Amino acid sequence: MRYAQGGGLTDAGRAVRERVRLQAVERFEGGQKNREIAAALRVSERSVERWRRQWRERGEAGVLSKGSPGRPRLSDPQIARLARELERGPLVHGWADQRWTLARIKTLIGRLFHVSYTVEGTWRLLRRHGWSWQQPARRAIERDDAAVEVWKKETWPLVRGPRRRTAAGSSSRTKPGSR
Repeated sequence: MRYAQGGGLTDAGRAVRERVRLQAVERFEGGQKNREIAAALRVSERSVERWRRQWRERGEAGVLSKGSPGRPRLSDPQIARLARELERGPLVHGWADQRWTLARIKTLIGRLFHVSYTVEGTWRLLRRHGWSWQQPARRAIERDDAAVEVWKKETWPLVRGPRRRTAAGSSSRTKPGSR
């Protein structure tokens, strides 16, 4: 079954579905047929067949919820260790420069904890724990801010083209004044 916007069930939703499956187990034990169970619980016969097979193979444990299918989360001690490792910097972990990118943090999490995150999942993890992304300032080392300001004030007005007329023009291609 697919869920809207890529989401799954909440914990409460999984608990409701689990209760329905446990009600089906009670009816299996009572000897009811799949069709009767499906009608009573308002589910498809195919689901009841699947639950009955799981119940036969593994007992009641076969129909219990297996929890969230989401990505594994890091525990609080793991988050603390990740913070310490991030503070040490990328150079310590083998990267050539001092930039932490999401891809690098994702790789670091995999190396340290053997847990796989997507780049987007890594960003969510960082944001959830109060970290923010950094964007390096893209400026040349040789940049002279004072010279830039002088250029803006003195040279730019001379280079910039004249302002447009304030009077309304014509949109006609045939009028010479519209060019």
